Amino acid sequence: MMKKLLPLLLCLLLLTGCAPKVESLDIFAMDTYMSLVAVGDEAFDALQKSANIVNSLEQAMSRTIDSSDVAQLNATGSAELRYDTAVLLEEAIALSNATLGCFDVTIAPLVALWNISGDNPRVPAQEEIDALLPLVGSEHIHLNGGNATLDEGCAIDLGGIAKGFASDRIAQLYHESDLSGGFVSLGGNVYVHGSNTDGEKWNVAIQHPEVSGGYACMLSLTDAFVVTSGGYQRFFTAEDGTVYQHILDPATGAPAASDLLSVSIILPYDADKLHGAMADAYSTALYVMGEAAACDFWAGQQNFDMVLVTRDGRVIYTPNLIDHFTEVEDSGYDYQVLTA
Repeated sequence: MMKKLLPLLLCLLLLTGCAPKVESLDIFAMDTYMSLVAVGDEAFDALQKSANIVNSLEQAMSRTIDSSDVAQLNATGSAELRYDTAVLLEEAIALSNATLGCFDVTIAPLVALWNISGDNPRVPAQEEIDALLPLVGSEHIHLNGGNATLDEGCAIDLGGIAKGFASDRIAQLYHESDLSGGFVSLGGNVYVHGSNTDGEKWNVAIQHPEVSGGYACMLSLTDAFVVTSGGYQRFFTAEDGTVYQHILDPATGAPAASDLLSVSIILPYDADKLHGAMADAYSTALYVMGEAAACDFWAGQQNFDMVLVTRDGRVIYTPNLIDHFTEVEDSGYDYQVLTA
């Protein structure tokens, strides 16, 4: 379930005689283009190891690679999972519970039914959707250590959280390497590490959902994850002209009827937590919730930051971002700070 927007990471690298070593790498994996930059003496090695991490996770977690843990689990109803797959599936269950099912990896049968990100998307009959809705819910997943089983007819799709998990693993690698800075952009999943070559925080631009190449705002951050979800990058137009975006609501089995254009979740790096995966799941869940429920969800926790771009022309952001937030002139948006 692809879902991610691509926030543009902006940095100015001053190439001088004493500039730190900078390496970059572009790859295509997990059905998206990825760009990685590392700054420091171990930059080249860090990028090669990062690429290996992404490829290894894709081989384990892709729904469409027959030999993957996920494909095996979906095909047979049970599988012995590799360590990282088991860790992420356990986290996915917890995040589904935390978001009251607004994020749920068992939505896979409905993702396949609509096939919005595939070659032949279609609008299924309501009867088809209704037949699959009983299969959705984290209670259908049974995990015992590395052994997983699914209730009959159920399937999982880790596409809505796997890139966030990959950014967690790469962030860990960057912190363990001799790097002064770096950024990782895995589709709509961004991680910024340390500082740029000017010794400054990295500038992350949140994409304007309605203006190609435009930005809704800028964030100045270090050692943080920024994950953005929205329905405007992956969609299809039906014969009657109706546009169907790719983020499905697990409660209805249909594309989420959200009053939001995009949701960006910001979380700090924490070696003991999977904040990349959490940001990935939360960005989807809060988009499905819509503005009012998303704001209530944040107010009830206040352990993450967010930027909401609404359909009625507002950019709403949490107060912890005030010192890191820059409005974009002529964006057309009204900027508002959320209060608890």
